[in-house]
Amino acid sequence: MRISSRRGTIAFFLILGIILVALAIALNVGWIILNWREGVLLFFGIVFFALIIAGMVVNTIFLLRELRRSEQHDSFINAVTHELKTPVASIRLHLETLQRRELPEAQKQEFYRLMLSDTDRLTETVEQVLRAGRAGDKKAGKEKAEVDFGQLVRDCMDATRARHHLQPEAIRYQETSDNRDELRVRGSAEDLRTAVINVLDNAVKYSGESVDVRVQLESPDEKHIVLRVQDQGVGIPPDDMKRIFKRFYRVTHRSLAHVKGTGLGLFIVKAIAQKHGGKVFAESAGEGQGTTIVLELPRWEA
Repeated sequence: MRISSRRGTIAFFLILGIILVALAIALNVGWIILNWREGVLLFFGIVFFALIIAGMVVNTIFLLRELRRSEQHDSFINAVTHELKTPVASIRLHLETLQRRELPEAQKQEFYRLMLSDTDRLTETVEQVLRAGRAGDKKAGKEKAEVDFGQLVRDCMDATRARHHLQPEAIRYQETSDNRDELRVRGSAEDLRTAVINVLDNAVKYSGESVDVRVQLESPDEKHIVLRVQDQGVGIPPDDMKRIFKRFYRVTHRSLAHVKGTGLGLFIVKAIAQKHGGKVFAESAGEGQGTTIVLELPRWEA
């Protein structure tokens, strides 16, 4: 209800801005017709008219941006609240059960395992929010060193398989360079690991029930290293292609209702890529056609 209400508000301000601009144009044209002989007044009238129209357009754009930002902020708060509240409720339920009932040892161990999993989920949510704040800080993460990006990507793949309980073939790796030195970058290993983990997590989450992720790392020239992470999942509609890297933005679609997240993952990836002098973008043929995230970084030269 709140999202539809905000969309209605955005539509109202958009229509109001169009009506006001059209009315101003009509009044000005009428004034010009009536006073076309007064050259000086006509000149200043046109100048003031242009300024008024520009002000109205800027004001309308500002209002629409603020409304959209407020909507994204609310979506983020709802997502984070859910990500925090759900595991807390689960942990509390298991603890109350352990407190009130005598359970077999096997069931106790299962409860302990579930509570540890919920704790990991809580920790990951908090760390994601902290990473987003750190990514937005231009002064943070300036410490740089030589990083074996190929090894870093393989380590991130192993961590993603373990986290999501995947078989090795679910995430396949292809390295097109025979020389490992070609796959080195200069930067923060911690930040780069965060970026790669977020890209892989997104690929797994949006793959659906059958996870088939292909990871390709290459050095197309002497100055760049390119990482491609391709999934066969839900894909991205054309209208959402550029928005997915914005803070708090999440693709809204019925098939994605089960996907958990805060809308910060790809924003963090973009911020890290830019800090390292690189870029990131998405490729998708549309809904149901899968997605490829491309991360391009400057290659380290000895």
